[in-house]
Amino acid sequence: MADKVWFITGAGRGLGHLLARDALRAGDKVVATSRTTDGLGDSLSPQDDSLLVLPLDVTEAEAALAASDAAIDAFGRIDVLVNNAGRAQLGWFETIPEEDVRRQFEINFFGAMNVARAVLPAMRRRRSGLVVTISSVNGLVSNPGGSVYSASKFALEGWMEGLAEEIEPLGIRSLIVEPGMMRTNFLDPSSARQGGMDIEDYAEAVSGFRTFIAQANGAQQNDPEELSALIVAEASSPEPARRLLFGADALEWASAKCQQLAADIHASSARA
Repeated sequence: MADKVWFITGAGRGLGHLLARDALRAGDKVVATSRTTDGLGDSLSPQDDSLLVLPLDVTEAEAALAASDAAIDAFGRIDVLVNNAGRAQLGWFETIPEEDVRRQFEINFFGAMNVARAVLPAMRRRRSGLVVTISSVNGLVSNPGGSVYSASKFALEGWMEGLAEEIEPLGIRSLIVEPGMMRTNFLDPSSARQGGMDIEDYAEAVSGFRTFIAQANGAQQNDPEELSALIVAEASSPEPARRLLFGADALEWASAKCQQLAADIHASSARA
């Protein structure tokens, strides 16, 4: 298809913004959504009417429906949905208040469900579409300080693996993207949150983790420009990948997880 229509959440910054920019440069049309849209249209600088900027809080199901309807009114269809909006709730589990845990799931998990529920009916009618889910290697591997964030991504991937099988017979494809640590603002305090409750037993570990995050912010090894280009290319492929791991760190951590799982399976089999 020469000119695809993209619907991108979390397009105000980071990977979502790069995807909107690169899709426009490829000659496609883009619906760029974000909780805050100030300056978003100007920063993307389309040369024609190929861009529609919409405010969207993905945690509001009715707002997702309204945004989907507006996209279809403007461009007639949605070819590529990119569920990108998200945030990182970091910290040791016991230091994170319950409301912050629930908020993590509302954004990363239920928010993606809200948008998919709004967009999929139009894709089903056309028997065509691609659902791109921006997950993380932490959707496969969990580490200290990331248990709550990883839980939301594990849930996201479990849902999408099953949904992919449900929609594939209807002509709708799915791509799960699992980046390692990327040089975006994802670790900024404006995006990443730390647990706020002090527990002495975790104090030393939490202090070391906070230092690691502060030092990693802006110095991550993976380039989001490269990932954006890969995703745009996959969207134009007649047979896009179903899963895309990005970054040497993601490949290393995922491989180690697979090896450990294989060892656990073997050990379980030996006990049976």
